[in-house]
Amino acid sequence: MSYESRSANALTSEPCRYGTSRLYVRGPKRDLNNPYLSFMGSTEVFGRFVDCCFVQTTEALLGRACVNLGSINAGIDSFLFDESLMEVMAGADLTVVQLMDAQNLSNRFYQVHPRRNDRFVAAHPALSALYPEVDFTDFHFNKHLLTTLHDVGPDRFAEVQEHLQEVWLDRMDQLLSNLGERVVLLWLRQKTMPECALGPTPTFVSPNMVALLRSRTQTVVEVATRDAETAGDVSAMVFGPMDLPAAKRMLGPKENDRVAKLLCDSLRPLLA
Repeated sequence: MSYESRSANALTSEPCRYGTSRLYVRGPKRDLNNPYLSFMGSTEVFGRFVDCCFVQTTEALLGRACVNLGSINAGIDSFLFDESLMEVMAGADLTVVQLMDAQNLSNRFYQVHPRRNDRFVAAHPALSALYPEVDFTDFHFNKHLLTTLHDVGPDRFAEVQEHLQEVWLDRMDQLLSNLGERVVLLWLRQKTMPECALGPTPTFVSPNMVALLRSRTQTVVEVATRDAETAGDVSAMVFGPMDLPAAKRMLGPKENDRVAKLLCDSLRPLLA
């Protein structure tokens, strides 16, 4: 199997950076002087543990250059506050924007890492006041933080979730205002894992929230996805032995191909 002989860093497309950006995105680095489509997103757009991600397949099917700005564990903040990457997207003929988790945003309750948005940096006074019994030095990742808050005080947690959803909509509003109308939203939905109290991914993003954005974009491509373990596709992935649990939860090659085909069905009329 792939994970027995190849490391997680053995992908054919090495990460790269554009302009003065400090965020590593999936390579190869592309020439921005020629027409291109851009793809913004997190781990799924990056195509973690797969040699050929759906952005590459979309490029081959459409015959149009595609710049992959996917970055592992990125969130909206990773891109919105990165001038170089916003310029790359603004220069594209069309940008595909993955709908990402609402938990991975700096907000009035807590601060996240500016690039690895899944990482918890610090609690703000508002969160300490809401959960005075919680020691926030115990947390390094937002998911762990929020799962604990949910378990400790589910009634209080509703206030945190509602705020995160409001912040998500505000950041998406800013993003779409900057990019204009040539945007396609990619909604990769995954069912709730039994052990996760936070609901399906993208976390806290509801159909009503997506509906509020739909009229400001070209279209929304919605795909109910299966992870590699469910799809029986783990053996075709590229990772080291320690990464097996994470790889099982990613999109495998088969699912990447399916996403690309569904995307192309929606993109072709827009590019004609």
